[in-house]
Amino acid sequence: MASAPSEAPTSVPASAASAPAQAGAGAPAPGVPGAGVPGAGVFAAPAAEHRALREGCGLLDRSQRGKLALTGPDAVEFLNGQITNELDGVRPGEGRYAAFLTHKGKMLGDMRVLVVGAGGAAGPSDAGSDGPSKAGAADGENGPLELLLDTERACLQALFDVIRRYKVGYGVELHKRTLERGLLSLIGPRAGAVAGVDGLREDEHAHAPAQIGGVEALAVRTDVGVDLLCEAQDAQALADALLARGALAVSEDAAECLRVERGRPRYGIDLDATVIPQEAGLNERAVSFTKGCYVGQETVARLFYKGRPNRRLRGLRLSAPAHGGRELLAGERVVGRLGSVAVSPAHGPIALALVRREAEPGAILALAGEPGAGAVSAEVTELPFAQR
Repeated sequence: MASAPSEAPTSVPASAASAPAQAGAGAPAPGVPGAGVPGAGVFAAPAAEHRALREGCGLLDRSQRGKLALTGPDAVEFLNGQITNELDGVRPGEGRYAAFLTHKGKMLGDMRVLVVGAGGAAGPSDAGSDGPSKAGAADGENGPLELLLDTERACLQALFDVIRRYKVGYGVELHKRTLERGLLSLIGPRAGAVAGVDGLREDEHAHAPAQIGGVEALAVRTDVGVDLLCEAQDAQALADALLARGALAVSEDAAECLRVERGRPRYGIDLDATVIPQEAGLNERAVSFTKGCYVGQETVARLFYKGRPNRRLRGLRLSAPAHGGRELLAGERVVGRLGSVAVSPAHGPIALALVRREAEPGAILALAGEPGAGAVSAEVTELPFAQR
């Protein structure tokens, strides 16, 4: 059996997994390591954080995410046979979101795969000034220096084990990166300007080397801004530079609230090893139906072409804040379980949940009670959450 990566606890921070997003001014954010963010654990009021994420630029340390790298001549071929999305033809400077599955098509986890070209790794380059560096720009004539895998800590161990178990016979080397790389997320419409990478392509996962405040980093486009990967020992200096440029340090609760509003599920909270990608609405982002074989493909393809999922990822408008994990009831029948929860300044108490298909938008569900908890109802809604 493959040994565990020493850097890989397999749990999601409790604050992210179950607590409503309701940290007030000066409130700590439990479970957030805070490396690289001065004054970590003390944040603005929720409304100010939400405004920064919607109108300006928030800064969140996500260095605790799991990070692995694959190198070697067979790295692309090997990983392409393990994940749901297509890597063949992806050029350096590009990336893909994908899942890795059991043989029965259930999710063991998800990941962001970055195809990093020569000079694109977080580390020294010949960048001479702030902004995107020309070193390591995507070049279809050159192969990748490495495949960088960014995943939830909740599924890092499973990913590590899959790679160790199945890479035998391939020219592939596996490298740990979790403790070696810092990861800072800039979230909001001004993320590119704050990082000085407005020239970075708008495609999600597009990436290029950058130098910010004298720190070498890899700038990665996300759905809500820009992620910056750097050497772990440089994270503090990078955070200082970003705060000086106008970024506002925000809590994980605030960033989680935005994620819930946008309807993006998170593995370890909304997704687990019982979920098929189509149930969570991930086919468009994470699955290729034209690629060659991969583990779990038969189930995924059969459901897509011939079946109908029994569950769907839905939004819930709650009558009061609630903790994740509570059962959802239609009458006396359990139709799902509460996943990510948040208290949104724009929408009030909201949540994500995988619910049975008979719980259509507009249905009113009840939350199973907790000791000392009052009755809470949940209105099923389409995702993402629309402004009322």
